[in-house]
Amino acid sequence: MGIILWLIVGGIIGWLASLIMRTDAQQGILLNIVVGIVGAFIGGLIFSGGSINNGSPLSLTNFIVSLIGAVILLALVNLVRRGSVR
Repeated sequence: MGIILWLIVGGIIGWLASLIMRTDAQQGILLNIVVGIVGAFIGGLIFSGGSINNGSPLSLTNFIVSLIGAVILLALVNLVRRGSVR
């Protein structure tokens, strides 16, 4: 059941991040899931001092940290791809 929750929450986070960064038309559901999960990992590394597993699996704070990580990931992808952040 945990992997299904990861996929659903990752998809939602990736979709919201792509809306914020205006890349939603370029991404499909699979890429939204990947962006959400990798963004959660990046956000956890940045904001949790290197620990990505703080014990509380699903909270508003973790959701926001994951969203910020996904936005950072999309900004880095835009920077590499186009040479500027949109």
